[in-house]
Amino acid sequence: MTPVLAVEHLSVEVGTRRGALVAVDDVSFEIAPGEVLGLVGESGAGKSLTGTAIIGLLDPPLRKARGRILLAGRRIDDLPAQAMRVLRGRHIGAVFQDPLTSLNPLLTVGRQLVQTILAHLDISAHEARKRAVLLLGEVGIPAVRERLDSYPHELSGGMRQRVVLALAFACEPTLVVADEPTTALDVSIQAQVIEVLKRMCRERGSAVLLITHDMGVIAETADRVAVMYAGRLVEVGPARRMLAQPLHPYTRGLISSIPRMRAHRGMLSQIDGSMPRLDALPPGCSFHPRCPDRLPRCSLDRPQMLACGDGAAACWLTGPQPTGVQVEAADRE
Repeated sequence: MTPVLAVEHLSVEVGTRRGALVAVDDVSFEIAPGEVLGLVGESGAGKSLTGTAIIGLLDPPLRKARGRILLAGRRIDDLPAQAMRVLRGRHIGAVFQDPLTSLNPLLTVGRQLVQTILAHLDISAHEARKRAVLLLGEVGIPAVRERLDSYPHELSGGMRQRVVLALAFACEPTLVVADEPTTALDVSIQAQVIEVLKRMCRERGSAVLLITHDMGVIAETADRVAVMYAGRLVEVGPARRMLAQPLHPYTRGLISSIPRMRAHRGMLSQIDGSMPRLDALPPGCSFHPRCPDRLPRCSLDRPQMLACGDGAAACWLTGPQPTGVQVEAADRE
């Protein structure tokens, strides 16, 4: 089966006075039809840049340096700006963190939906308005016909995000890129928005790239998870297995930092240190200065993604060790 999205060796650079810095480094993954892939990591890991590169919205000084992006087998990263704009509205939907930045404050909700539908589908204005009413009902907007004439500032944050979801799915896209879609919402509203996103993807068979730092959202939504650190993928695997048995020490640290309701009270687990700057990446594995399980090799050689069971991880602990290097704690730094 041809994946809906295939990202192959993607690298994104940011230009500076001292030269280009690599912000996303050799990232590769695929998303199957109807699948939700969660892309997680700390702030600055490169998650949002990866999503921005996929939908073709990188602005200088950012640029795609290497790699290919394929949508349903068709390369899209080399398309002209106008062709990419048409593709974004028709075949790629986008949901961003702050709905106010996605909605035009000068246009009513209904007009924005109708304009989006008319721009990409060959239907009449009357049919477009009917479609807009159905979409707002699907995402859970109450009193739909009245809300069509509302402006974004007249809606709550949760309702605005539902409108953005309706816009993202307005033209039946094959791929939806959702970048932190629940971060600005209350916890109770987050669950409702996530449920709407899951249902609409399931009913339409759309593939979803869900970018988030919230492992709770991943547990509720994702089929597979890709973990990023310092611009590189460090682990990819099924969500259920990864949450129970992570392969990479960084993934393990992220999951162990989630508070447990039934756990005894005490200090929350944390990952010591902070993510390195792009202009000060350590040699070898970028995570090794913070890793509690590091080996002598980790500070010298950068690991590639190594297959392990139903997943893969960029960690020497998951692959064969060179002669004389043991995994035992006695030989760790």
